[in-house]
Amino acid sequence: MTQCSHKNPLGNWVGTLLPGFAVFAVVLGGPVVPSAMAAGVKAVASFKDWSVHVIAGKSGKTCYIHSEPKKSAGKYKSRGATYIQVTHRSKPRTANEISVTAGYVYRKDDPVEITVDGKKFALFTQGDTAWSHDAAGDKALVAAMRSGARMIIKGVSSRGTQTTDQYSLSGFTAAHKMIGKACKVK
Repeated sequence: MTQCSHKNPLGNWVGTLLPGFAVFAVVLGGPVVPSAMAAGVKAVASFKDWSVHVIAGKSGKTCYIHSEPKKSAGKYKSRGATYIQVTHRSKPRTANEISVTAGYVYRKDDPVEITVDGKKFALFTQGDTAWSHDAAGDKALVAAMRSGARMIIKGVSSRGTQTTDQYSLSGFTAAHKMIGKACKVK
């Protein structure tokens, strides 16, 4: 599998999908609970704290899971949407691409720290999004998320504001299995 260059992450182009893309309601063994998602993309299923999204187009499928923090802390006056996504694409073949959207622009060259049940991972930032450095980093973080219970993400804004977001990993494994089946990624 190849790893995406991270220059055009799903989180930044969901709202600009080309006409002809459609959300597929793929039911592969879980409850289907439609819910609203940013940019009008609907969830095709939810597994506790994680929603599943499948977008099909002429060039293949994009399948991703999405979650928002259960708790956020930091001395900020306002903050945009904050979430994490794990994405598979059928073309180009991409698996487990992790992106974290902060709701603010990250401080340049300041890594984001993700801790899953005590295990730490560092992500690089560009604008308001953070990514693993490579496919091996994505794979290791996803493995930790599949076996973990809680995840904490720490970042620093371009203004120097430190933030801490706490995520539940409840439902992550079931949601991750579903996008694997939908995009035919193991």
